[in-house]
Amino acid sequence: MHHFCTLFDSNYLSRGLAMYYSLHAHCNNFHLYIFAFDSNAYKILVGLNLPRVTVISLAEFEDKKLLEIKNSRSIAEYCWTCTSSTILYVLNNFKVEECTYLDADLLFYSSPQPIFDEMGDKSILLTEHRFSPEFRKDVIKGIYCVQFITFKNNRAGRIALEWWRERCLEWCYARLEDGKFGDQGYLNDWTTRFEGVHVLKHLGGGVAAWNVQQYTFLNLSNKLQGREITSGKTFDLIFYHFHYLRFFKGNILELGRRPLSSAVLNLLYKPYVHELMRTGRIAQKFQPNLDPHGTQPWPLNWKSPIIYLYRKIKNVYNVFDKDEFLRK
Repeated sequence: MHHFCTLFDSNYLSRGLAMYYSLHAHCNNFHLYIFAFDSNAYKILVGLNLPRVTVISLAEFEDKKLLEIKNSRSIAEYCWTCTSSTILYVLNNFKVEECTYLDADLLFYSSPQPIFDEMGDKSILLTEHRFSPEFRKDVIKGIYCVQFITFKNNRAGRIALEWWRERCLEWCYARLEDGKFGDQGYLNDWTTRFEGVHVLKHLGGGVAAWNVQQYTFLNLSNKLQGREITSGKTFDLIFYHFHYLRFFKGNILELGRRPLSSAVLNLLYKPYVHELMRTGRIAQKFQPNLDPHGTQPWPLNWKSPIIYLYRKIKNVYNVFDKDEFLRK
């Protein structure tokens, strides 16, 4: 059995539920530990009584060290700080052989089993950002992405995990500083710092807006297959990371600031937004007035026209009327 963990609050409920349902559809033998980061998320998740899920509240999870630094971090920074601690909590309290952390805004398209087969007897699995050439300067924020990271409950796995937790408690902020960025800059030297580290080679694990430009996609019998443009290698898509997708008031939907082809929009983003609408309705059955998407006010300031022109010129103005986007 594969054991996974994730964390999110009520603003990410639709995303977290979408990730869970996709994992349930494509992974035959798993258990997911969800760390609910506010009371609304906890109540709804407990009420849903999802199969193969254990819901853990902040009161159960937070320890003295986390509480000491909590007020010094933004909400996002605190979530990043807690990633390593959620994995360690599962290993310590549920005595599982391994645990894989999943970002809540992933969606699975096929079984993650090939990832674990490739990992083999290694103790730690990392996934690279694999930036497209035009974004390789962003590697300063981390070679590896925390999106899908596995630790086995053995000596090598725990040494690395406990070291990572201590570093994140010391410093974990949304800025570049001395080669660090959030929780993921710490991973850069792990292939030499720690034993038993495997870096995923399967191209289907970790496709996202920062690397999707390297691939073409086909939807064959409702199964997404990708081809790497430069080498011609083909692969089944395992999961896509829908990072930076945001909902704004006024029915505005933003899909991030990277170029996305019409095929990517139609095959990946449009079905995903439909799924978020569905899972959002599931959450609202328990709390009708809840916003499960984390809708924010549209940011209007003196920079707005400049940003608009810049993104239009760069062809990265991925801002849509949500209903029109879903109808296209």
